[in-house]
Amino acid sequence: MIRALLVAGLLAPLLCRADVGLNIYGLSWHLDADKAQEKGVDHWFNPGLGVRYRVPGERFDYFFDVGAYRDSGRNTAVLAGGAAHWRATQSARLGLALVLFNSKTYNDGNTFVAPLPIAAWDFGPAQLNMAYMPKVSKVNDINTLGFWLTYWLR
Repeated sequence: MIRALLVAGLLAPLLCRADVGLNIYGLSWHLDADKAQEKGVDHWFNPGLGVRYRVPGERFDYFFDVGAYRDSGRNTAVLAGGAAHWRATQSARLGLALVLFNSKTYNDGNTFVAPLPIAAWDFGPAQLNMAYMPKVSKVNDINTLGFWLTYWLR
């Protein structure tokens, strides 16, 4: 019991500074559209919802996401991951995410972890996000950009 209180006491300042946001998924742009169409992964409208938990910092923001959306192969994709965003400017963010991902469309339906380059533009009450999903043999056949919006619930 004392350990739990100690941990809660140490984490409380971080939790008080945290922001919670609603992720509204999105869109995808397949960089080789002909190949995407040939493989049946050309669905560009990818609706879904998720939650983002962000701890802002001076130079970096750290966040954790969980969510689900309809992917480019028209299957449900489920994800959970964490990332760091470097504050490149007052509004621009650049970073790297580590994402646990599952969908029948990718990696033969097996769950996998992927490092993804990410970027965002902060508009105050909302943030426009982008992730680059590179072509990786047997996991993802098409280089793709994914886009979604985070609306802060502050």
